[in-house]
Amino acid sequence: MKTSKENIENSQVVLNVEIEPVEVEKELDLAYRRLVKRASIPGFRKGKAPRAMLEHYMGKEALLKEAMDHLVPQAYDQAIQEEGVEAIAQPQIEITQTDPVAFKAVVPVRPTIELGDYRSIRLAPEPVEVTEEDIDRVIEQLRHEHALWVPVERPVNSGDLVTLDVEGNIEGEPYLNQQGAHYKVNPDLPLPLPGFAQQLEGMVKEEGREFPLSFPSDHPRAELAGKECSFKVTISEIKEEKLPELNDEFAKEVGEGLETLASLRERVATNLKAGMEEMARRRFEEGAVEAAADLAQVEFPPILVEREIDRFLSEQVAQFREGRGGLEDYLKGIGRTEQEIREELRPMATKRVIRSLTLGKIVEAEKIEVSASELDDEVEKMAKSSGERGEEVRSLFSSPEARNSVERILTTRKTVQLLVDIASSAEEGEVEKEDVITNRNIKGEVKENGE
Repeated sequence: MKTSKENIENSQVVLNVEIEPVEVEKELDLAYRRLVKRASIPGFRKGKAPRAMLEHYMGKEALLKEAMDHLVPQAYDQAIQEEGVEAIAQPQIEITQTDPVAFKAVVPVRPTIELGDYRSIRLAPEPVEVTEEDIDRVIEQLRHEHALWVPVERPVNSGDLVTLDVEGNIEGEPYLNQQGAHYKVNPDLPLPLPGFAQQLEGMVKEEGREFPLSFPSDHPRAELAGKECSFKVTISEIKEEKLPELNDEFAKEVGEGLETLASLRERVATNLKAGMEEMARRRFEEGAVEAAADLAQVEFPPILVEREIDRFLSEQVAQFREGRGGLEDYLKGIGRTEQEIREELRPMATKRVIRSLTLGKIVEAEKIEVSASELDDEVEKMAKSSGERGEEVRSLFSSPEARNSVERILTTRKTVQLLVDIASSAEEGEVEKEDVITNRNIKGEVKENGE
């Protein structure tokens, strides 16, 4: 067997392999012996037809394909051993000729990462300020959540809640048919079609109204884009929203342990600040990781991006309708093709791969480790937070595979915290590595890929 190796861009290696004719002939004979046992050839019992007759009956191409299906993988395995190629995924193989048999294999290999000066990263913390307008906005939301809906005898206004029967037909075919449906008359609501809410304004109880509406030209379901839907609507009840008064009684109703409206505003302010600080902390983490990734020179095989896209699609499919149906049903539900979705996800997936590889390289550079006691503490924390399922969680994370998963999460968490400490340190300050890799409380949780 003759082999040659060529390193190409994106952490890939091209192997050109030519197989000796004697090896091909041996495999052709083995292929004949396998096929003749399965083939039904007139005039011969199974397994008894000569090779020439089998080739005549099935074609030489079928025999060659059977031989190649076995010979090429074997030759590929031998070639990567001889050339010292460490593949990280399956290659792309192309048969380049059949006489003599030769093929080309594009092999993904380990990425190369050169870290930049990530210890020079400095980021300004995001200021957190809760304004009176922020508090007012939350209070108003609470009023709407505790509002009463009161029947009224008047025409429909924007903001009302109506009970209606609705039929919709597209080109004479039923599209929508609901009886006694509750509908909030919100002009900004695009469902069931933009403009539907506006058509209801001014209607009175028991009034029927017919009107057409068109689907947007960019509707997710291409088969509906631009088409007209004819609606028939009858309203049986109209309710308007009665907001509670802003007083101490309202505060007692919406907040446990609260006695006054002032105490409600104080609690809202405290909760808002905590939430804003958490968001600011997460954005700071993201900024530190992104800055480190931007400084790094990363080269990797395209298969890593495809894997990331596959993982994202699998997660989306699992969530779609509580996991019912597969990828085909998911794509049909969102009105997109797989290729369209993959291309949309590619920039995000590429970014996640670069961030993950950068974090992994920093782990190596900083020699960040997770101790057994840290693993035990994390598992125990998860068990306690699971309540009655605590023992089940402890058992689940007792396996080496599960513990490795937790270890990866903790390792990434520590690495992100290192970058956060660096980015938030003073210009003249230094972050001691021991402060990060020793066992201490680390805030936040970031996925293994740094997202």
